Parts: sequence; structure tokens; C-alpha cells
Amino acid sequence: MQLNLERPDYQYSLRGADGASALVNDRRLTRSFVVAPNSLVEDWPVSDTGSMTPGDLDALLALEPELLVLGTGEIQKFPPAVVMATCLQRGIGIEVMTNAAAARTYSVLAGEGRRVVAGFVFPG
Repeated sequence: MQLNLERPDYQYSLRGADGASALVNDRRLTRSFVVAPNSLVEDWPVSDTGSMTPGDLDALLALEPELLVLGTGEIQKFPPAVVMATCLQRGIGIEVMTNAAAARTYSVLAGEGRRVVAGFVFPG
């Protein structure tokens, strides 16, 4: 059996994440960041999901997603209701999960060609 490596047709591939770091392409990131298939915003200034404000979503919303995936670290931790409402009022879905689950979800959706944006939170 011959195996062929298929490269995605987008610029930023998320190869995995956990509560301490993520691997984007061949770079290990240890600070909170935002990724979309063709954009990477490093040093996203969010270190605690529980204290997020609607303004913290600006970097994600600027990328015009149809769906936001929020990775909240080692455990799932929902942001304040006002943050969730910010997305829903704009007709943008938001899914909150651990970083590992968010990495898998992002990769599937990006591979399907969806307009997905993911934010990954790491403690400061």
C-alpha cells in the first residue's frame, strides 16, 4: 500500500493542542492565539476564559467566521453569557471545548472548507 501525504489547501494547519501548547504548522505556540485557515494571530491577550469580555472576540470576528471554536485549556470553561451572546446576536455559531477537542474540531471544519476561526486560551 502506498501512502501519500496530503497537504491542506490553506495556509495554517493546526496539528494538535493541549492545555499548555499547540502545534500550528511546525511551530509550537504556548501563548493564547487565534487561527483561521489563512490567518494566524499570535499573542491573543486572553488568559482566562471566565473573565473574557465581548471585546476579546474582536480579533476572531474580524476574520468573518461562520463558526467560532473556543479552546479553553485543559478543561472546558464557558465564557460569560455576554460573550456567547455577542456571537449569537451576529448569527455566528460558537462552540466551547477543551483545547484538544477544539484542535480536532477546527481541523475537520477547515478541511471541509468552512469559514471557521478558533481561539485557544493558555494561562498567562
